[in-house]
Amino acid sequence: MALCYDLYMKMSIRKAPSGSTSSYSIAGLRAELSRAVREAEAGRAVEVTRRGETVAVLLGLPEYERLRRDGGGFSENYDRFREETPLGELAITPEEVFGGLRDRDPGREVVL
Repeated sequence: MALCYDLYMKMSIRKAPSGSTSSYSIAGLRAELSRAVREAEAGRAVEVTRRGETVAVLLGLPEYERLRRDGGGFSENYDRFREETPLGELAITPEEVFGGLRDRDPGREVVL
C-alpha cells in the first residue's frame, strides 16, 4: 500500500486520477471496504487516514498500472509531447508565455 501512495504522490502532478477523491479513516475503511474498492475501480482515488493524516491511497488497477509504467527519461517524454501536441496550432509566441517573467529592473546603484 505504501508503494501505491508513493507512486501516486510522485505522479499525480503529471495526471491526477479521474473523478473526485474519497477519504476514509482506517476504522471506517474496515466497515466500508467494499464501497472503497468500488470507488477505486470507478477511477477515484481513495485516501486512507490515521488520526486525520493521509497514510495511504487506494487506486484502481488501471490507474496503478499507469503509474507503474516506465515513463522513460526527460528526452523521451519531451519527444512524445512534441509529437502529440500540435504546437503550431496553438498560435502563441514565446513573448506571450515568457514575456513578463524576467525582471527588467537594473537593481540598486553600486558605487565602487
